[in-house]
Amino acid sequence: MFVVKKKRKTYSSGFKTKVVLEVLQERETVHEIARKYELHPSQISTWKSQFVSTASSVFEKGTSKAEDDKEKDALFKKVGQLQLENDFLKKVLGK
Repeated sequence: MFVVKKKRKTYSSGFKTKVVLEVLQERETVHEIARKYELHPSQISTWKSQFVSTASSVFEKGTSKAEDDKEKDALFKKVGQLQLENDFLKKVLGK
């Protein structure tokens, strides 16, 4: 006899945000929202605490995603250039 394992459910960040925002509005209890979305109340509480603990980072100053993407693109370009130079030198010195 073998045991069938249940596949773990995964939820998108958009879904989690939607659920947490409903909890924060306090129009319904956590248990009502859990029943509505077929979740365990402790799961919603975990998502809520994660949301609240990282909410302050939204307003922090620092590098934006666009700046990070530009830096990442520049680094990939440099890596590509160095690989081409390395391949060229291998061919020239290998003769």
